[in-house]
Amino acid sequence: MKSVSVRLGRSLFLILAIVCLGMTAPAIFAQDEKPAPVEKKSDEKPAPVEKKTEQVNLDTQLYIIVGTNQEVTDPQIPPVLEPVIKDLRSSLPFKHYRLTATLINRTKSDGRLDLRWIGGPLLENLKTTAATVSNPTFSDFFVRQIRLVQDGQGRNIIHMDGFKFGSRIPIQTTAAVAGVGMAPSFNYESTGLTTDISMREGEPVIVGTLNVGPSGDAIILIVSARRALK
Repeated sequence: MKSVSVRLGRSLFLILAIVCLGMTAPAIFAQDEKPAPVEKKSDEKPAPVEKKTEQVNLDTQLYIIVGTNQEVTDPQIPPVLEPVIKDLRSSLPFKHYRLTATLINRTKSDGRLDLRWIGGPLLENLKTTAATVSNPTFSDFFVRQIRLVQDGQGRNIIHMDGFKFGSRIPIQTTAAVAGVGMAPSFNYESTGLTTDISMREGEPVIVGTLNVGPSGDAIILIVSARRALK
């Protein structure tokens, strides 16, 4: 009987030991589990977000300048463009710059602009021919969307998305005419530019240059825009 009691006591002790081990195992495992690492915050500042301004009207100005090495009759440049022309002289090797057209138009912010017009010759040497009246220049100017926004520093920025300028320019050639001899003739050549640009409000910027004509002249496009005063 004594041996039976001893074995029974040992069995109860093992059962209690197993139960206690089962109760403490989750706590042990929980202590062994390591907490997930905490991601360190980056020191980099987020990029500034542009803010749309209230709905306003915008006045746009497109200046068409011709750079040439030929003598020009009227090389006067508006004062607002003098800083831009100064920069041009340091990068483009032309003797003279001539303003041939100024286009002023109004549109609302987030609006578009679409112009087509018939004008006089852009190239200076065509002015000396009597045939220029019947050989005008055909041009178009298009902007898919004009937007006034504020950058992260609170400055007003104007975006012109889908800026497009195109022109069909008469290029003078010569041809033989019966009973007359050599007489001037003209072939129309197309030139143009498409891009997306941004600028500070009221600050003229150079959009691009287009080489035209056998003389090596260039059309220079300058654009600016600002909120309408009225």
